[in-house]
Amino acid sequence: MTESRRVQIVDAFTDEPMAGNPAGVVPEAADLAEDQLGAIASELGASETAFVLSGDEADRRLRYFTPEREVDLCGHATVAAFASLYDRAVVESGDYTVETNVGTLDVAIEPDGTVWLTQSPPEVREVDVSLEEAADALGLDVAALSEVGEDLPIARASTGLPFLVVPVGYFEQLSAVDPDLAAIEELCEATDTEGLYAFTFDTLEGEATLHGRAFVPLAGIDEDPVTGTASGAVGSYLRYQGALDEADPLVFEQGHFLDRPGRVLVDTREGEEGETAPRVGGRAVTTLDGDLTVPESDEDDIIEA
Repeated sequence: MTESRRVQIVDAFTDEPMAGNPAGVVPEAADLAEDQLGAIASELGASETAFVLSGDEADRRLRYFTPEREVDLCGHATVAAFASLYDRAVVESGDYTVETNVGTLDVAIEPDGTVWLTQSPPEVREVDVSLEEAADALGLDVAALSEVGEDLPIARASTGLPFLVVPVGYFEQLSAVDPDLAAIEELCEATDTEGLYAFTFDTLEGEATLHGRAFVPLAGIDEDPVTGTASGAVGSYLRYQGALDEADPLVFEQGHFLDRPGRVLVDTREGEEGETAPRVGGRAVTTLDGDLTVPESDEDDIIEA
């Protein structure tokens, strides 16, 4: 018997359609097998698709698939999934919990539809990557990294998903990046990171903290439009380095070079017990809503919600 499921494309970290980072959302993913999840993600073609399931010990469970494989966490797809639930009045504004492969995380929805995801405690450490190696991977002269690199070292930062953080001097230099994706992949494998996030404090909007670009070839993503997991990690990295004077929330702009401008709100403040609890937040817009015919599973075991 042919089965269909409701599927959506939701643009996250924007309040305008066809901007920000598009995520696939499957609002009811119960009883779909592993190969069906992968097939749906491949058919939708978004960088990540979030599959919404009932949670065993949380309000919801989310699994995230790229067109090629499952990933443990995706910030923009989480924002997209909860924005979809809120827009369809499945949930109200308030506080929720969500099970992911990195653990149970907190989600908050504001009355205006802004979704906040609390990420994992930050892990930041310097790595053995030279300015020359990073510059070559980005197709830049070493000078683009050397001045800012005197104060901000290349580092591995994670708040659930690790990224290689590379500071760049000026917006013009960031715009000139010509990535060598094979070299970026090698650097990520060597540093146990998911992708490379290059940024500059030179921004297009006056209220923005930085402008970023994310390259994630290990997940089959040449350049990600707007990256929530990396934004939380980089915000924590900057606080760790003492590089920020401004108060939270920070504003990270991204996606302009892909004609998908978006903005991520980043909150790096300490929690009530003194533990750092970085949060990323933003709005989202549903741009496609319909039914998809699901192929029959080739697997014997069915995934239960």
